Formats: sequence, structure tokens, C-alpha cells
Amino acid sequence: MLGEDHSLLHEFPEFSDKIATKINTDSGFASDTKQYNALDKEIRELELNSNPIDDEAMHKLKHDRAVLKDSLYQRLQMS
Repeated sequence: MLGEDHSLLHEFPEFSDKIATKINTDSGFASDTKQYNALDKEIRELELNSNPIDDEAMHKLKHDRAVLKDSLYQRLQMS
């Protein structure tokens, strides 16, 4: 669905306390979360505003977001 919110807190509400704690205590996690949320916002804006972007570029953005999401999820499960 176009324009859907995939922010980290929206995707993993059950980890909201862990996310907040890790953002404050783990600079790598905080940086990756910031990058993930920025990618999500960029993708959402591109979808909602129908900005011209080719399919390959959009696929790369979504792939990068998915890789970060998987990494962040793994770190949330391990802590």
C-alpha cells in the first residue's frame, strides 16, 4: 500500500520500551534507527507525492530499508 508508515515504532510496538532504551544507550542502534526512519520517510513521501523515480531506484531504497529493519529487529530480539 502506498504511503504506509513503516517507522520502527510502528512496525514493532511490542519493543517500544527496548527501542527507547537502546536509542539512549547504543549509539550504533540509534544511528541505524535514524537512518531507517529517514529511509521510510523518503519512500513514503516519494509514494504520496508521485515524485519521479525509476523502479530500480525505488527498489534499492526499499531494499536498504528492509536490510536495516532486519538488523534492528535482530538486535532488539537479542537484548
